[in-house]
Amino acid sequence: MVQVSEVGDVGDVGDVDARRNPAAVSEFVERFAAVLTDAGFPRMPARVFTALLTSDSGRLTSVELGELLQVSPAAVSGAVRYLTQVGLVTREREPGSRRDRYRVHDHVWYEVTASRDRTLFRWESGLAEGIEALGPDTPAGQRLAESLEFFAFLRVELQQMMQRWRERHD
Repeated sequence: MVQVSEVGDVGDVGDVDARRNPAAVSEFVERFAAVLTDAGFPRMPARVFTALLTSDSGRLTSVELGELLQVSPAAVSGAVRYLTQVGLVTREREPGSRRDRYRVHDHVWYEVTASRDRTLFRWESGLAEGIEALGPDTPAGQRLAESLEFFAFLRVELQQMMQRWRERHD
């Protein structure tokens, strides 16, 4: 269970506003992490990511994350390694400090969704190679062609959707 201090001025640890209910924040972190886990996210990265999302600064050190989530430094290390690999968190170092801070960007969902365009393009390229190898007139080739058509459609729709989002927020 996430432990959130009831003190209003706690620095980055918990980044808690005195008006917040610490128990409610802790429960939210665990519940939303469970939602992410149910969607296929590894459990500890889901908890670390949600803890960062609920931090006002969006930045916490591994020590702060460990204290907040009551987990070992090794658990935090593995979680942030996963989160940086999938592009949900970045590592920053403050000038003059030897400590890394892990940061979730304010527009993280937009950035992650926008990066899916590259993934879809790679899938399309791979499917095109498969169609060529299998032959477009074979049942397997036709199945891959339908998949290719779907991902091409999805990529175009995703680009249009992202444009509408940008227009909405400008």
